[in-house]
Amino acid sequence: FVNLTRGCDVEFGRRLASRSILFSAAALALAVVLGRTMLENFDISLPVLAMTGGIVLFLVALQTVLQQSTGSIDRSTQDDQPIELRHALTPLAFPVIVTPYGIAAVIVFATLAAGQYQAELTVGGIVLMILTLDWIAMLFAGAILKWVGTALQIFAVVLGVTQIALGLQVILHSLSMMGIFQIAS
Repeated sequence: FVNLTRGCDVEFGRRLASRSILFSAAALALAVVLGRTMLENFDISLPVLAMTGGIVLFLVALQTVLQQSTGSIDRSTQDDQPIELRHALTPLAFPVIVTPYGIAAVIVFATLAAGQYQAELTVGGIVLMILTLDWIAMLFAGAILKWVGTALQIFAVVLGVTQIALGLQVILHSLSMMGIFQIAS
């Protein structure tokens, strides 16, 4: 976002950030409805769906740890054309804020939560919280990078390693639910 909005005024940056978050929320809502319906029509079992979520979480976290710079936009790749509000949809909302693997994860977890009101609220709340944090991060991106840029890189690695372990835990739990593997206490 910082690279994309370099040289733009603050108000334009706010409008771009707000519009991209709205597009992201709409894209995720549509993806959940379509993806959940498709998964349910294929009658995919809960353990297989949980394993899919674990694999997606594991792979995304592994990629993040191995290459910290994924998902960034460099204005130099945009043929030096001025940034416009239409860029809020693409490349900003998709694929930077709402990544293809992010859509996959939200579909899997929303499907796992289907029919369980509390779980559905939890998944929805987490998605809204992430979008809100993305929006705040875009609004204050320059200051954030100036003051805590290096600390954020370290935190990203620590969080990534934790997510890798969580992904593996979900995979092992799924194998246990299938009766293929026993988890020792």
